[in-house]
Amino acid sequence: MAAEKELEIADGGNKKKKMIIIAAAAVVLLGGGGAAFMMMGGDPPPAAEAPAEGAPAADGAAAPAADGAAPAAGGAEVGSALYVGMPRPFVFNVAGASRDRLVQIKAQLLVRGSQNEETAKQHIPLIESTMLRTFSKANADELVTAAGKETIKAAALKDVQEALKGVAGSPVVEEILFTGFVMQ
Repeated sequence: MAAEKELEIADGGNKKKKMIIIAAAAVVLLGGGGAAFMMMGGDPPPAAEAPAEGAPAADGAAAPAADGAAPAAGGAEVGSALYVGMPRPFVFNVAGASRDRLVQIKAQLLVRGSQNEETAKQHIPLIESTMLRTFSKANADELVTAAGKETIKAAALKDVQEALKGVAGSPVVEEILFTGFVMQ
């Protein structure tokens, strides 16, 4: 009789453990699905609604105004940071005091709004050429220091913005980020 009560108690404990595990798994799955929805579904709905409201599709600045969001420079929404990865790393030689060095830089562009993202992707060859030209002017002794890296990054940003103003009519790129930097 005592053995049967222990089995019943043990079975009841296993059922509770299974229910807790199932509930925890459901919470994790729902949380992950909600996070994925937030990450993937955040920007497209306003852009999809803009043409339906009669806004011109070619004018990216009209969509933020229709949504009531405050537009920033270039007609992009404030806070809608997007990153455009450069398709390949920049590899170039720079002169140094003792010897020439080989440098490899991986970079990404910070843009605001989907219109600027599309513009940056459309002009990747121009951006690559401008950045490579700027990077090639550097000195190996400068690139060894953090200040030198920041200086070349700022110069590349300025040059890219000027090049894009001439072609696209706006600076498009807000920041250039180095995601990899190797010098040999």
